[in-house]
Amino acid sequence: MPSALITGVTGQDGSYLAELLLGKGYEVYGLIRRSSSFTTERIDHLYQDPHEGQPRLKLRYGDLSDGTNISAVLHDLQPDEVYNLAAQSHVRVSFDQPIYTVDVGALGVLRILEAIRQMKNPPRFYQASSSEMFGDVRETPQTETTPFYPRSPYGCGKVYAYWQTVNYREAYKLFTCNGILFNHESPRRGETFVTRKITRAATRIKLGLQDKLYLGNLDAKRDWGFAGDYVEAMWRMLQHDSPDDYVVATGETHSVREFLDEVFGYLDVDWQKHVEIDPRYFRPTEVDLLLGDASKARKVLNWEPKVTFKALAQMMVDEDMKIARKEAILKEHGESK
Repeated sequence: MPSALITGVTGQDGSYLAELLLGKGYEVYGLIRRSSSFTTERIDHLYQDPHEGQPRLKLRYGDLSDGTNISAVLHDLQPDEVYNLAAQSHVRVSFDQPIYTVDVGALGVLRILEAIRQMKNPPRFYQASSSEMFGDVRETPQTETTPFYPRSPYGCGKVYAYWQTVNYREAYKLFTCNGILFNHESPRRGETFVTRKITRAATRIKLGLQDKLYLGNLDAKRDWGFAGDYVEAMWRMLQHDSPDDYVVATGETHSVREFLDEVFGYLDVDWQKHVEIDPRYFRPTEVDLLLGDASKARKVLNWEPKVTFKALAQMMVDEDMKIARKEAILKEHGESK
């Protein structure tokens, strides 16, 4: 039975990847930070095997800021594959917390790579790189050879991690891969990210639970895909004969304004009556356009995105409407007392 360690397992991508690997018969370990509160909602359904009553997903405590701990976990588990998805992943927040963002997103990756290098049987390693590395894009669409020009502490940290991953592959002959993933969303997306912020607010507005939605740059364009599709690309990278780096994207770009049209249109609500611009949500340095060319992943890994932009928006609305309806019931019961 193959085994894998996923850092950032409690996040959107970590939960979908854990599902995928468990479905393929892996022994899956997830790394989580110690906290005074539990943040495992996305992976709670993966704990127990309904037939055997045994833990399917096994959790270990760890933190990418602690190299000794990371090394101990890796040497103890001896996994066949390591997927590094841990990060402070909110670009706007990285301007407010640059040192923490870069410590985890850049130096944290170096700590894992160095621990792997010292293992007798080094596991295959996947690094979650980001389209934010392209930043102020030098060409459109962006490919594996497009120069990086990051425009945030988050993007700068990811560029450092990318090149360390390449360097350890070339210097020490390790099987290390970068997945340069463009924006990928789902009903499990954090509520501070613009797509989920929009679908949560839209469903609540539809049910009269709120009236306004405050956003920043509506003209920013992104290549949006479904997170469930993208984790399959991660897995395929580590199954290939040789390690390499791949852009993972849909090849379509849509503005925040278009996402508003799709979401509010699906609910038959006029978003222009409810959306207001708040300067707090603008970045100090903006990324205007991201559009990925995943031709290499399609050809080499035989990977294709399956969920369309429209289907993604509707999927997220459908799930958030379930939450909004529960909120409406609670509110009604509270007001009727």
